[in-house]
Amino acid sequence: MRTAPTPTYNWTEWSPMRPEELRTMIRRRPFEPFRLHISSGQTVDVRHPEMAFVTRSSIVVGVTESDEGVADYAVHYNLLHIVKIEPLNGRRRPLQPP
Repeated sequence: MRTAPTPTYNWTEWSPMRPEELRTMIRRRPFEPFRLHISSGQTVDVRHPEMAFVTRSSIVVGVTESDEGVADYAVHYNLLHIVKIEPLNGRRRPLQPP
């Protein structure tokens, strides 16, 4: 089965993250875990698609400290503050929305 090529994004011309771009990444099959880099320097991993919820202006990510699959807490980030997205599957090329 062929999967869609990994989307790339040119960050030299900054534009805010769009909710459609994140939803596309979360709905991708097979799902590819990714890390969000926030303008404050924080990072948050999205390891399972059911642990992320996108609104028009933010993303809510369930964070778990165990392998139970149940979030211990949730973090909310405004889409304007997402500065980079990278894969968690070992590839070095940044994973960015189309």
